[in-house]
Amino acid sequence: MKKIDKERLLLGIAAPVLAIVVAFLVTALVLAATGKEPFSAFGIMFDYGVKSDSQVYILNKATTYYLAGLAVAVGFRMNLFNIGVDGQYRLAAFFAAAVGGALTLPGALQIPLIILTAMIVGAMWAGIAGVLKVTRGVSEVVSTIMLNAIATAIIGYLLQQNRLGHLDEAGTKISTKPLPESSHFFEFPTTPTPIWGFIVVAVVAGVAYWFTLSRTRFGFDLRTVGQSGTAAEASGVNVKRMVVTSMLISGAVAGLIGMPTLLNDSFEYSGDFPVGIGFTGIAIALLGRNHPIGIALGALLWGFLERGTGKLEFEGYDKEIVGVIQGVIVLCVVIAYEVVRRYGLKRQQSKVGAELAAQAARNSDQQEVSA
Repeated sequence: MKKIDKERLLLGIAAPVLAIVVAFLVTALVLAATGKEPFSAFGIMFDYGVKSDSQVYILNKATTYYLAGLAVAVGFRMNLFNIGVDGQYRLAAFFAAAVGGALTLPGALQIPLIILTAMIVGAMWAGIAGVLKVTRGVSEVVSTIMLNAIATAIIGYLLQQNRLGHLDEAGTKISTKPLPESSHFFEFPTTPTPIWGFIVVAVVAGVAYWFTLSRTRFGFDLRTVGQSGTAAEASGVNVKRMVVTSMLISGAVAGLIGMPTLLNDSFEYSGDFPVGIGFTGIAIALLGRNHPIGIALGALLWGFLERGTGKLEFEGYDKEIVGVIQGVIVLCVVIAYEVVRRYGLKRQQSKVGAELAAQAARNSDQQEVSA
C-alpha cells in the first residue's frame, strides 16, 4: 500500500511540475523569438522576487488568490464549474463595504459582521445558479456568466452619489463610505509594508476545506456526486440538494476573496477594486489539483509571476510576458494532467495484468502438484 501511495503522490506532483517547466520553456522561446535574453529575464524575476518587500507582496497577493482557488475548487470537486466566482466576490465585497461603512461598532462585532455579510451575499448569488441547475436544468456555466454581468450592473447602479456611493473630499472618486478604524483587520508588522492578517483566515479556510472534504460524511457525498451522480443517487444521496449546497459553500468562500483587500488595504469599495480574481482562481485550482496545499503553491507562484513582471518592465521587457507564462501554464496543466492520468492508468492496468498472470501461474503449479 505504501508503494502505491508513493507512486500516486509522484504522479500527482508530476503534472503541475511538468506544466510549469514546459511553460517556462515555451516562454523562453517566445522571448528568444523577440530578440530578448530569456535566462536574463528569469534571473531578474527571481532576484526581485526573493527580496523582502517582494515576499510580503507575494504573500498578500497569494492570500486573495488562495481564497479564490478554494472557492473554485469546491465546485470542481462536485464537478461544477462555478465560473461566477468573480461576480460573487465583487458583489459580496461591495455590500460588505456598504454595511461596514454605515455602522460604527466595536471591532469584535464590526469585523465579523462585515465578513458574514460578504459570505451571505456570495452564497446567495451563487445559490441562484445552483437552484436554476436543479430546477430548470440550466448549466451553471451559462447562469454564472450571466450573473457576473448582472453583478457588475448592480454595483455600477448602486455605486453612485445619493445611493450607496460616496464622493471623496477631492471630488475625483466615488466609493462606498470608508470603513471606521474599528473595521481594520490586524497586520503582521514587517518592513517596508506589513503582511495582511487575513492570511490567518485563509489558512483556516484551507484547513476547513481539507477537513470537510476528507474527514466528513458530507465531503464523501460531495466527492461521490462529483465522480458519479447516478451512483451517488442510487446509494441514497440527494444529488440536487448537494448541488445547491455546494454552490452555496463555493459562493460563501468566494465572499471572502475581497476581504483581504477591503479590511487590510483599501477600507472601501470603489471603481479600482481588484477585478478578475475569480478567473485567476480557476487557473490556480487547476494548477493545485483542487488540493489545499497545491492551491497554496499555485497562489504563491501567481503572486511571484505578477511581482516579477513589474521589474521586467523597467528592464525593457514587455509586461505581457507574465500573461504568456500564466496562459501557457494553464494550457500545459490540462495537457499534463491528461498525460499523467493516461500513464497512471496504463501502469495500473499493467500491474493488474501482471498480478493476474502470476496468480494464474500459481494456480497452474498447484494443479500440477495435485495431479
